Amino acid sequence: MERWRESVDEARTHILSLSSIFQSSPKPSSSSFFLSSFADHDDPAKSLLTSKEAYSLIASCLSSSVSGASSDPFCRWLYDTYISSILSLRLFSLSFLPIISNLYLSRFATDLPSPITPSAGFEAILLAFYNSQIQSQNYESRSISLPDLSKPSIYHSPSELKFNQSVPLDKIVEENMSPDTSNSSRSSLGVKSLEPQITIKSTQRPLIVGLAFDCYHQHIAEIPVWSKIDFCEVVAAWASQCNCSKGNENDNKCESENIVKEMRRLEIGKGGSNLECEKGVKILLPWELLQPILKILGHCLMGPFCPEEVKSAASVAVRRLYARVSHDLNPQAILATRCLIQLDNRARDKAAQKAAAAARNHSGSQDDSKIRKPEILLRGQPKDCSIEGSSSVNIIPDEIAVSRRI
Repeated sequence: MERWRESVDEARTHILSLSSIFQSSPKPSSSSFFLSSFADHDDPAKSLLTSKEAYSLIASCLSSSVSGASSDPFCRWLYDTYISSILSLRLFSLSFLPIISNLYLSRFATDLPSPITPSAGFEAILLAFYNSQIQSQNYESRSISLPDLSKPSIYHSPSELKFNQSVPLDKIVEENMSPDTSNSSRSSLGVKSLEPQITIKSTQRPLIVGLAFDCYHQHIAEIPVWSKIDFCEVVAAWASQCNCSKGNENDNKCESENIVKEMRRLEIGKGGSNLECEKGVKILLPWELLQPILKILGHCLMGPFCPEEVKSAASVAVRRLYARVSHDLNPQAILATRCLIQLDNRARDKAAQKAAAAARNHSGSQDDSKIRKPEILLRGQPKDCSIEGSSSVNIIPDEIAVSRRI
């Protein structure tokens, strides 16, 4: 009980600190009072995590042109929140990773000689995500033992050496498959371990952002829906930002039009944002950044509890990403994105078949449940009526007698 009270007090302290940042801004508004109201809830951290309005407020502040500096109070608050001991607050800070990574990588795009504004605040948050993932996964150095291909084996014969037919086959197998590490026929290859970093070098940006997305994927089931939608929109924007040469401009335009037609045919993104590709600066997408992105897109596409809006945004992103990696000639990414597209098509076709079958069953049940109108026998003057092919019917005032067919 005492531990729960300490966590609640810590969450309230962080929320009130965020409210004071809005209150001390040059243009204070009602946002400060709105955020301070979360401190009165029974679970302040959980209520803040599940609030789309609070997420939108901070996202709009992070998206400003002057954000990301070392003195940015919102970056400082997100950093302090992530290193706290409350899981909901850590997830709330982690949910802004798509926006932060988009702003950070856009400022260091290949077409720009230098960043427009300082990004030390964004780097501090990304390093916090990166170091946390390194410590949780325990990336240690390891060595891989490789055989020496200059010596013959049962599978090959080196071209520079003639295979000695007099050597027995079992002796060759024993030499090459021996577990003795001192054997000269085998060499070891060391794989460097990943270590915590305090700065981000230009060559380490994709790796650090990629491991931050690995941390995002590790908690993907608890990330809010609106953060997943922002992630898919960011990936779609990265994939669309491709500066093609004039010779390939028409081919890529046709390829983009085919993707848009396919998305419209499957009714992907219906009622959402524009499906046309937007041009911009090109952001490099190496495999260490693409691999966690594809894992997150796979969850957004095939996750059992993902809403339809998340699946639609992921469908748009994976198709644009397929066009981008096809242009970049990245075989691994082409295979992965194509598999995701096929899985998405199968899932949508299966859902459409189920919906059509349910509609047929519903219409059939309505036809069976229709109540037939009863025969209406009117009173009339006493006279005899004979119906051809049936028994006679006598209508008598105040009394109706119907004889059944014999």
